[in-house]
This record gives sequence, structure tokens and C-alpha cells, in this order.
Amino acid sequence: MRILVTGGAGFLGSHLCESLVLEGHSVIAVDNFYTGTQENLSKILSYPSFQVIRHDVCLPINLEVDAIYNLACPASPIHYQKHPVQTSKTSVMGAINMLDLAKELEIPILQASTSEVYGDPAISPQHEEYWGNVNPIGIRACYDEGKRLAETLFYDYHRQYGVSIRVARIFNTYGPRMQIDDGRVITNLIVQALQNKPITIYGDGSQTRSFCFYSDLLSGLKLLMNSQGIMDTPINLGNPEEYSILELAKLIIKLANSNSKLQFLPLPMDDPRQRKPNIKKAIKLLNWSPSIQLEEGLHYTIKDLAARL
Repeated sequence: MRILVTGGAGFLGSHLCESLVLEGHSVIAVDNFYTGTQENLSKILSYPSFQVIRHDVCLPINLEVDAIYNLACPASPIHYQKHPVQTSKTSVMGAINMLDLAKELEIPILQASTSEVYGDPAISPQHEEYWGNVNPIGIRACYDEGKRLAETLFYDYHRQYGVSIRVARIFNTYGPRMQIDDGRVITNLIVQALQNKPITIYGDGSQTRSFCFYSDLLSGLKLLMNSQGIMDTPINLGNPEEYSILELAKLIIKLANSNSKLQFLPLPMDDPRQRKPNIKKAIKLLNWSPSIQLEEGLHYTIKDLAARL
């Protein structure tokens, strides 16, 4: 197949491009390089079956492809809060432009949505029928509401035009190639631990997250894209094992052989108290569940970040 991956130079996008190329597909990566880098694509840049185009998905693009993975959007709070208007535009206008292309070509398109559509959830674990608890005017809303509206557009294009859609709600994902300064909890804690700096814990550290290793997430995305008939519901993709931030910090200190001490700071605005996916639909419809345990995934991630510090 000839596959378009928007956001293809980012953390997840580059791994997806690499995986698809090694499977024998022709891949076009589209990225404006706001958070993505050429370095992320270094392993496949020389492949004749791979092409990278510098382009902003807020603008239309005409390409002949057989499928689209729409991953374009800053995903870390530091980046999307720095440029909130552009973040909203990327989610909404990017979705419209990619959906228009999918409609014209009559091809399937997958939206990389997010667990952030659930906001600060009032239930746990979060299942796909839960409508969420999102502050529409908060500092995270550019990302949360942008992704929610992108989902709306995907389902409206499916109902009105018959576009073949898949929507993946991605929970916290980590692994090699994460940006050192992306502000996400795993990179923050690992970098601080490797540098023996104070480990910053926001609030009392009791808030929880569930962490999925990138390779598990990629297998879920590809299974969803290749599935038939799963267009009437989003699918949660994530690891349902739940850890408090305090537990995560202590584990990272141990694995990094760090001398860092814990430092407690005020909790940021609208920071979710819980993140835990209900993945029953992914198990039933895709026969998918994650296999990489947190300690194993952290080992690879620590090794990668240590080599780049």
C-alpha cells in the first residue's frame, strides 16, 4: 500500500512510518517539524519507498495514497500550551483537510485521538461511551477540545459522506525518541533522575496514569486501520495498569540508579486525577492488548534518553 502519515516526523509518527516501511509499504510522511525532527526518521530516509514532505496540515494537500494515518498535532502540554491557537487549528483544520482527501480518494483514514477527550474523568476506568469532563476554556482545552471536535468531524464525514473512518483514543504512550524537553511526566522524571536533579512531583503524587509502550500502541493502530466494520465507535488504546505518579517516580529513580530526591510542587490547572483505559473493546474487536510491562519499557526509554543527554 501507499500510506500517508501526518505528523510522521514526531515520536509516534516516526515509529509508525518506520514500521510500515519495514513491512514493505510505500510511506509518505507529512510534517511541519514543529515538534518532529529529521533525526527521528534517520533509519528510513534512504529507503526508496519512503518520502518526507514539509507541510502544515492546516493547508490542503493533494496526494495519491491508499490510506491515511492522521497523527499531526503537538501532544505535550508544553508545546500545545505555547501555541494554543495553532494547536486547535491543527486538530480541526488538519482533520478537515485529511478527511476531504480521504473522501475524494475513497480510502480509509485513522484519527489519532487521545484520552484527553475524557478530561478530568469522574469515572475510572474510562470506557468509550463516557462523554468526559472537560473544561472548555482551560489551558488544556486547545488540545482536549480540538481532539474532541476532530472526532465529531470524523463521525460526521462518515455519516454524511460515507468516509471509512477509524478513531483511536490513545492513552499515555512512551518510549525511545520522546523529546527530552517535551514536558511529559516520563521524560521529565527520567531526565531529572539521570541528572541527579530533584524529581518534581505535582500535588501529592497520588494522581494516576497508565503507560503504554510505543510498540504495543503501534500494533493497536495498525490492527485498527486494517479492521473491517469498526467505524461506529472510537477504540481505547492504552495499558490498563495504573500507577500513581509517586510510584512512577520511585521506580524511575531505582532504574536510573539516581540520587535524586523528591520535590513537591503545586498541581497544574485541570491536571487529570486519573487515567486508566477500559480496553474491553480493543480486546474483543481487535484481539489486542499490550504486552510490554512498565519496568521493561522504562529500561529502553532510560537508555535512549541517557544516550541523548
